[in-house]
Amino acid sequence: MFPKPDDSFFEQVYAIVRRIPRGRVTSYGAIARALGTVRSSRMVGWAMSSAHGLADVPAHRVVNRVGMLTGKMHFAPPSLMQKLLEQESVKVKKDKVQAFDRVFWDPIELIKELQ
Repeated sequence: MFPKPDDSFFEQVYAIVRRIPRGRVTSYGAIARALGTVRSSRMVGWAMSSAHGLADVPAHRVVNRVGMLTGKMHFAPPSLMQKLLEQESVKVKKDKVQAFDRVFWDPIELIKELQ
């Protein structure tokens, strides 16, 4: 099963983030809901802050609940988050994902499929 229940919270977050399709984004809260920890979106944010050294975790695909690039300060330079999203054809304007509802990926669907 994925993510594995015996993994640390951070590892569970990373397992979900690794599955975000190219050209799509999800939110901290959506990841928390998929893990069954609805009130832990800030912990998801902390996990993402620690993920930037992990090449296999596409942290640029995680935004806030309205599509804002709130994690951009963890990229060097901060504009890199937008650049990576735009390379995947995700449009960003004034630090906000455009057509957010269209490019949003809900990880709860993945969890349902894998159960």
